[in-house]
Amino acid sequence: MSLRKTLLAAVSTLGLLASPFAVSEETFTLRLAETWGPNSGLLGDAPRNMAAMAEEMSGGRLKIRIDSSNKHKAPFGIFDLVRNGQYDMGHTASYYYKGTIPNAMYFTTIPFGMIAPEMYAWFYHDDGMELMQKVYEPFGLLSFPGGNTANQMGGWFRKEIKSLEDLKGLKMRTPGFAGEVMSEVGVAVTNLPPGELYTALERNTIDAVEWVGPALDLQMGFHQIAKYYYSGWQEPNAEVQFLINKKTWDKLPTDLQAILRVSMRTAAYDMYIQSTHESGVAWEKMKQEYPDVTHKVFPPEVITALRETTNRLLDEFAEKDELANEIITSQREYLKQVRPWTNISDKAYLNSVAEQ
Repeated sequence: MSLRKTLLAAVSTLGLLASPFAVSEETFTLRLAETWGPNSGLLGDAPRNMAAMAEEMSGGRLKIRIDSSNKHKAPFGIFDLVRNGQYDMGHTASYYYKGTIPNAMYFTTIPFGMIAPEMYAWFYHDDGMELMQKVYEPFGLLSFPGGNTANQMGGWFRKEIKSLEDLKGLKMRTPGFAGEVMSEVGVAVTNLPPGELYTALERNTIDAVEWVGPALDLQMGFHQIAKYYYSGWQEPNAEVQFLINKKTWDKLPTDLQAILRVSMRTAAYDMYIQSTHESGVAWEKMKQEYPDVTHKVFPPEVITALRETTNRLLDEFAEKDELANEIITSQREYLKQVRPWTNISDKAYLNSVAEQ
């Protein structure tokens, strides 16, 4: 059974298909712009799974048409496309828009912060969703979690990073808060669209690139150029988002709003577990077919400097902006609450059963 059919079967068994809700024959067709290209697995699967579920559960009353970046030509412009009403919805990553709305970046990830289950718990069982809406509401937008890649890798490097000095002057693609941190320790940071990353690395425009993890990195081909593959620190989880124009949302009947909520939440969760599966498969393939790829972790000196820089910048941002302070404080306090459980459950399990 295909992934999409499996998801539809699951929501059907929960009694969420259209017939109990179909109180109107009126149909709605929404347009969604995505940051990703037309053949982007995993990231591109999430909006398509969402659209398929919404159409099925609504009995065809809610259709969502998806345009990839090759059509709308604005991979990092989804925020504006949806805000201005050119599209009804978007699928993108919140931290791409930190230049326009700096407080958006905290809803994708924070270095040394929460892992994916902790982040979802903060969104849905603490005040994450409420805070996210406080950021987006002034722009006439609603934002919903749109899928998580889980812990991302730290990037592909042409040369081994043996000390903090090796980072100085290094040209690297890394977005969001991590880019701010890397800049502070001397990295020349750039943020390029996904379709330009391989060429930039191949032509030495950049020396290193951070994308996602094996699930998506393998198909990008970075391992053919840069042989050092570092574990991450910068994105312990990475939540993408569904954006919805508030005027579009308000035009939908309440039953279709409910169906859209369920579709987005289900597709987001499945992207998370799909990422785990595909990364495992891709890493095994990488090890077999490209044995010269070397996995590394950053030296303690580098991790210490990155952590100290992260905390300093968070303190500075919190001091300058009241809403930033509210978000940062909320995330820090929630992490203090939930991390002890993560440590004595998942972390302790992995440590205790690790092969010596």
